[in-house]
Amino acid sequence: MFISLLDPEKFRHLVYLNSISRRLRYDCGMTHLLINWLLSAVSLMIVAHLIPGFQISGFAAALIAAIVIGFVNATLGFVLKIITFPLSILTLGIFWLVINALMLEVAAALAPGFRIEGFLPAFFGAIVLSLVNMALKAVLGA
Repeated sequence: MFISLLDPEKFRHLVYLNSISRRLRYDCGMTHLLINWLLSAVSLMIVAHLIPGFQISGFAAALIAAIVIGFVNATLGFVLKIITFPLSILTLGIFWLVINALMLEVAAALAPGFRIEGFLPAFFGAIVLSLVNMALKAVLGA
């Protein structure tokens, strides 16, 4: 009975479909990266309309800011999150919101056309940005 369940001939088409989907995922890696970049820029534009003190001059500035935010989070943000890990445990992760706000301020200082006026817009902008980005990715399946 169990041998018939494990018969490879019955599941050959599933293995073939799985290999095709894996191949498509690897082939579309750059497409996935570009879609995430565009979604991040759109998220920045939405947050700029929702949060006062969070300003972006246009979509081109949002595209540049999305790249800068990614690089700042991948380098400085990563180091800060490792260094402040004990404090983040004590605050149950709330301190990471402060780090994300600081990373947004650093990115605003580096990216042309992207400004944040103060810590509170950066703090609330970081929260709203993560929520909007997550919602857009969930809706579009990216």
